[in-house]
Amino acid sequence: MYETITVGEAIARTLEQYQVSTVYGVISIHNLPIADAIGRRGIIDFTPSRGEAGAVTMADAHSRFTGLGVALTSTGAGAGNAIGSMIEAMNACSPMIHITGQVEKAYLDMDAGFIHETRDQLGFLRASSKQAFRVHTAEQAIAVLHKAIQVAQTVPCGPVSIEIPIDIQNTQVPLSILSAPLAPSTLPCATLEQVEAIWQKLQHAQRPLLWIGGGALQSSQAVKRLADLGIAVISSTHGRGILSDDHPFSLRAFHNADSIDKLLRDCDITLVAGSRLRSNETKTWSLPLPQPLIQIDIDPLAANRNYSADLVITADCAQVLSGLADKLEQTHFSAPSQWQQRVQTAVQQAEAQLREQCGSYSQLSDAVEHVLPSEGIFVRDITVSGSLWGSRLLKATQPMHNIHSLAGAIGLGLAMSIGTAKANPNVPVIGLVGDGGLMLGIGELATMAQEQLSIVLIIMNDHGYGVMRGIQDKYFSGRQYYNELLTPSFSKLAASMGIHALTIDRAEEFQPTLQQAIELKQPVIVEVLMKNIGTMNFSGPPQKKLF
Repeated sequence: MYETITVGEAIARTLEQYQVSTVYGVISIHNLPIADAIGRRGIIDFTPSRGEAGAVTMADAHSRFTGLGVALTSTGAGAGNAIGSMIEAMNACSPMIHITGQVEKAYLDMDAGFIHETRDQLGFLRASSKQAFRVHTAEQAIAVLHKAIQVAQTVPCGPVSIEIPIDIQNTQVPLSILSAPLAPSTLPCATLEQVEAIWQKLQHAQRPLLWIGGGALQSSQAVKRLADLGIAVISSTHGRGILSDDHPFSLRAFHNADSIDKLLRDCDITLVAGSRLRSNETKTWSLPLPQPLIQIDIDPLAANRNYSADLVITADCAQVLSGLADKLEQTHFSAPSQWQQRVQTAVQQAEAQLREQCGSYSQLSDAVEHVLPSEGIFVRDITVSGSLWGSRLLKATQPMHNIHSLAGAIGLGLAMSIGTAKANPNVPVIGLVGDGGLMLGIGELATMAQEQLSIVLIIMNDHGYGVMRGIQDKYFSGRQYYNELLTPSFSKLAASMGIHALTIDRAEEFQPTLQQAIELKQPVIVEVLMKNIGTMNFSGPPQKKLF
């Protein structure tokens, strides 16, 4: 007689094969066979989030560091709660698996009123995932899981959903159903001809520009070699740290600064590597980028998406940029000596302009930079501070050490900090959230406390939606509606969960308080009382035309 296990256990064992260390989720009658197997086997850690949105965001953040994140949710409304976070993972191209339950197979799509049933669950999963699968038979479950993981990890990566009917999760299958993990599909290799084509357009440039995005996260070494030769490098916010902000040819992420705008207009060639040239970084695509424009991207669908390119190279950015650096070094390429001085002057002017806009809060940026060790990670929500000093003034010296929501949605910062901390044990994490955004996932404070994660969560409390205030002031003649919010005392709330709580109401307290918080090496919140310190002037990124 052959040995059998449940499909739920087969799923747990398969995740172990892929070296999954943590599954984030909310247990339910429609996923308990999987959760039970994870618990019985005791190999994978299960982190119980307080909501499905939080679980998926945690898994999303985790995947950005480890190459695979896993979230487990219930079916119906539970799966629906995860959709906003799935959209964020899609924007970030995160290699993540979302496993959700489904009603018994016999009642699927019957509109029978089965508990947790919803109409066309697979439809909304497909709309928010790179791909979505339904398991139709117990014997097929592991094959589908293997395929889903392969799709999620194949560049361009993305979140993949799998729905598994509850009766299939409980079904006994032969142990032999288990099979070896699948590798991601291979990337197209860069060719000498592609590198030569770029060289033909670049060799006579005097003021070259390289714009790098998240698709170039594995290209740090090649980008530095190009910058060492005199190519000015500007980064998307997702690509921050690919080239250290300290490099003399780094334009950092100062896309919207007047001095950088002027410098870009004077460049004589643009290489775009792994960037979508997002609207908020190009003044809604009205920023004129120098011609000729060369686009390098692994995704053929990215070609000419937002800007027309004179040359499109479909290949891995790291390979192309490395080959290009070889070519430039062999031919002793170098930019004019005065170019470096112009780049550095433009950056200094951009930083001064931003510091003036941030006012006292530039000191908070300096404090974070001072207290966070080099290996530490900064995670920011979409809030005024995150969009001003967090995304641009705070220096980034290595990739994936300043992460945020790519979809532009508020409320993900805390859950993202939790997933980051779990994926990077013993690495200090500072999270930055606003009071309005935090309330969307306030329950995850309990997750941070229960997991005893050494996260320092900075809460910028201005009792409302600060970004909306700025936009309403600029575009609606100062009329202010619906942006004032009742907020709790976050310090008292955190203390009730056993989280150490500190408050700041003077700019002079930024650095000593953050230093104290990070030295505690435990869950800490630092509530910044902004009405005592002052406001920041922010009305969203520069627009071509908002309305």
